[in-house]
Amino acid sequence: MPLSEHEQKLLEQLEKQLHEDDPKFANSMGSDPIRSWSTRHIVIGVLGTIAGILLLLVGVSLQNIFLGVLGFIVMGAGVYFATLRRAIGGKSKNTKPGKARNSFMSNLEERWDERRRGEE
Repeated sequence: MPLSEHEQKLLEQLEKQLHEDDPKFANSMGSDPIRSWSTRHIVIGVLGTIAGILLLLVGVSLQNIFLGVLGFIVMGAGVYFATLRRAIGGKSKNTKPGKARNSFMSNLEERWDERRRGEE
């Protein structure tokens, strides 16, 4: 069942607040909209990995340890480069100097208090 428009907006707001409050946790969850996969990084990384494998095989077939180790390093660098994610834009700071930023939990507590005041 798809989310309603209101639920979708609330979800986006919660995600945004999570990224502002705890970016390390948000990045570990893998749903960071600020970062995306770069096709160029993937292509260059895969080509580097293939070149590293070929260099490793040539080093093994020639019984040249230095060439084999170099091939392994190139292969590892290719995999690392292929898995890099690039930032889509600079991180924007929404906080103003001198004004404390409300945390996610503080916002929820304020909303809860407002609802309770409205019921009385």
